[in-house]
Amino acid sequence: MALRDVDLTLVRASREARKGLHELGPGLITGVADDDPSGISTYTVAGATHGYQLLWASLLTFPMNFAVQSICARIGLVTGRGLAEVISEHYGRRWLYPVVLLLFVANVVNIGADIGAIAAVVDMLTHVPKEWLVVPLGAAIALVEVVVPYPQFARYLKILTLVIFAYVIGAFVADPDWGAALRGTATPRFSFDRQMIATLVAILGTTISPYLFFWQASEEVEEERSHGIRPPQLANWRLRGLVRAAGVDVGIGMVLANVGFYFVVLTAAATLHASGRTDVQTAADAAEALRPLAGDRASLLFALGIIGTGLLAIPVLAGSVAYGAAELFGWHEGLNETFRRAPQFYGVIALATLVGVVIVFSPISEIQALFVAAVVNGTIAPVVLVFVMVTAHDRGILGDFTPGRTLLALGWATTAAMALAAMALFVTIV
Repeated sequence: MALRDVDLTLVRASREARKGLHELGPGLITGVADDDPSGISTYTVAGATHGYQLLWASLLTFPMNFAVQSICARIGLVTGRGLAEVISEHYGRRWLYPVVLLLFVANVVNIGADIGAIAAVVDMLTHVPKEWLVVPLGAAIALVEVVVPYPQFARYLKILTLVIFAYVIGAFVADPDWGAALRGTATPRFSFDRQMIATLVAILGTTISPYLFFWQASEEVEEERSHGIRPPQLANWRLRGLVRAAGVDVGIGMVLANVGFYFVVLTAAATLHASGRTDVQTAADAAEALRPLAGDRASLLFALGIIGTGLLAIPVLAGSVAYGAAELFGWHEGLNETFRRAPQFYGVIALATLVGVVIVFSPISEIQALFVAAVVNGTIAPVVLVFVMVTAHDRGILGDFTPGRTLLALGWATTAAMALAAMALFVTIV
């Protein structure tokens, strides 16, 4: 081969290896989707109830989130398959039936809560009744996900990730006690009272959610297909560059997820907790309550954050269960596919969104819906994580791309923490 050809090959490989640095994708979207309105509700309750005491939890969940999502990204990239397909092929399909069913239940409940939160906030800003907004919102979100081609759809999701900074700006507008915030960040304080345990369990459940595992792995495959890349066909040295770039992408996404977490708790502590408003239960309630406490600007920024993260998270929730179902039943899948080629895949997306809309009009309140979602997610998260971690150790699946000891240790620690959180949740219920 001529020297020029060698140089050209190296340049192309170098661009491939640096791909994730200038073209962030699945990891970025996954991270910000983690701060959906139901998550914002959890963080708001944490700040309103405990003030600045739990700011340290945002630092604790970052390495846990990063380890799990980067391992899921690695599985998707190296195998060229989604997580459900890998589990089905190597560990048997029977494990997936209850997992995908429960994932559907949890996701549609979350979709309903998120659509309801967006509608409530738009109602607050425009005085258009919430009931008039729910159906158009659900229909529009499902239609965009079904009709818009993947490259444009992914671009839309990436733009929406910028909304996370609304929470950061809103926190500064709320004028927190920075000394107390620093102490709450640097000095973990924990008590074994029921309320504190329930809050921490809720935080773990909303930040380390099973739907993100499935979305991350499948979207890594989807992203590479959109660029004409089939990762399993690549030479190891080129694939290693993609894995490294995916790690950067996931890292940035998880940083943004935890930044959102931190500043929502900070805002709630500075306003709601400081004024004795510990009764706020939902993100929409918080946006309304902020108006007299921190002014219209803080309330508006908080509201815009809820709308933006909701519009980002709902397609992720619907898409993740569609990937799981398609991989379980062997259907054509992918946002790169047309509706004609993958009708069942897009049918699940539409069904999940439709059921979410119905839930908004049901007698189930948002708090009840989020509680059901928390119980279901708490049940399946440890199970899915065990499969993720066993796969991470398996050289027959990942070959030379099994994670290092630090990542594996963090992954198993996260699995143990989620199992303990699930047990604590059931003890709390009993």
